[in-house]
Amino acid sequence: MIDQRLFEILVDSFGKILIPGLTITIPLTAISFSIALVIAVATAMVQFANVKVLKQIARFYVWVIRGTPLLVQLFVVFYGLPNVGIIIDPFPAAVLVFSINEGAYCAETIRAALEAVPAGQMEAGQCVGMTYLQVMRRIVLPQALRTAFPTLSNSLIAMVKDTSLAANITVVEMFMTTQQIVARTYEPLALYIEVGLIYLLFCTILTKIQRAGEKRLNTYGV
Repeated sequence: MIDQRLFEILVDSFGKILIPGLTITIPLTAISFSIALVIAVATAMVQFANVKVLKQIARFYVWVIRGTPLLVQLFVVFYGLPNVGIIIDPFPAAVLVFSINEGAYCAETIRAALEAVPAGQMEAGQCVGMTYLQVMRRIVLPQALRTAFPTLSNSLIAMVKDTSLAANITVVEMFMTTQQIVARTYEPLALYIEVGLIYLLFCTILTKIQRAGEKRLNTYGV
């Protein structure tokens, strides 16, 4: 049973945790994922175009980022770069790292989706006089993004949870706010469950949006 004190703590802390979720966690996710998609599309197209030097650079980027922990990347940028005179505030540092990290994973998703588009699509576009970039923008890329939509949506949902790592570089998002409340109240179990439920709420909403998007794509074929 929840005693009166614990109940009051949970009620009082709910808003204090939710507000950073709406003002920090969600914006951090939205900004980072938007930039990550730009990086991913560019990286995937470079690999798909098979330009040797650029392709090797893209592969090296994906190899390094996917092969090192996100937390290590956060520490390198926020705590390591000041040693060489580069100081970045916590929120921009988190955006930079999450964008670069997620961009590498999404790049592989989009690359695979591009390769799944039949080669005849590219040939047909070029036969009617389109340039390579026009074929990619009007024919190949839209089909690839449609194929990649479910996986990219899952990546977005995962990023919402990964933003909790930003607490390690002093970004005052939901998890760090919870840690601060725990330090004052000494109720870790209840409060960490509470913040977990708020993360679950955010992810559930995104899941419903994802399913609605997939249904629309399947229905209208756009």
